[in-house]
Amino acid sequence: MAGQSDVIAVDIRAADVPGTFDIDVTVRHADSGWDHYANRWEIVGPDGEVLATRVLHHPHVHEQPFTRSLSAVTIPAAFTWVRVRSHDLVHGYGGREVTLSVPHRSGAANAR
Repeated sequence: MAGQSDVIAVDIRAADVPGTFDIDVTVRHADSGWDHYANRWEIVGPDGEVLATRVLHHPHVHEQPFTRSLSAVTIPAAFTWVRVRSHDLVHGYGGREVTLSVPHRSGAANAR
């Protein structure tokens, strides 16, 4: 049986529009089919608010770990860090999360 969904890597880059970021998230989960798979990941601010959600529309049984992206995610300038968490259909949240710094100037931040 598949366990919890884990975020294993995150890459965040300043996007073309000021205050927005392109984010790549790598998730590992032993997807077993339509009844048990990682179905989304989220960017969460320091205040607990979900800033963005990437819905995963199908199981990734034969693609583990896998990376999916979101573009032009708005992150308030006051936030110096965000948390990335993933969710699966059976366990919900609870696997490995990643906290990373937000690059508010040119540059990128990586977390693993």
